[in-house]
Amino acid sequence: MKLYRAALVVATGALAPALLLSTPVLAATGSSAASGAAAVAATDAGSPYDTMSEHDLRITVLRILADPATGKGVDREARKALDGTVDDMRNFLKTGHAIAQDEDNRVAIFGILAQPTSGKAVKREASKALDGSAADRAYFLQTGLRLAQAEDDRVAIFAILADPASSNALRAAAQKAVGGTPEEMRYFLEVGRYHL
Repeated sequence: MKLYRAALVVATGALAPALLLSTPVLAATGSSAASGAAAVAATDAGSPYDTMSEHDLRITVLRILADPATGKGVDREARKALDGTVDDMRNFLKTGHAIAQDEDNRVAIFGILAQPTSGKAVKREASKALDGSAADRAYFLQTGLRLAQAEDDRVAIFAILADPASSNALRAAAQKAVGGTPEEMRYFLEVGRYHL
């Protein structure tokens, strides 16, 4: 029995990265993964879930539930799958996870649009993502949001540089930030400019 469990742990550990990377995750968390559309398309070519035992399917769904980045839609559908049959778990892993993840991605994007601090570029790109495909929404949350925020931050920093009331120290820090990474520009606007 111990040998069986050890083999199961090794097999689950080996499969986990492939399984987790084949499904989308809420990118707002910074996780990188394939888009929902790609995950659904990959299942058409034959899925690893077709040959998994009930125990392995259950473990895989439980791992998704244990992920702190799991949203409400994925959580709800994963719990339904666990309460259902083996086919319910298999169908969740093959297609339901990607569909539920897209639902969570939509909710996250609507939340971003509702934030009063969201700038023009963020709103523009978020709206495009909502009008696009599941892959577009996953891309926006994983990468597009960061780039759109950087565009808005750059505009805000140029406004500081153009303001005649800005001190020389503030201008120097703004000049340095505007040539930096998106994270450096964000840090300057949120923290750095207030410590000069």
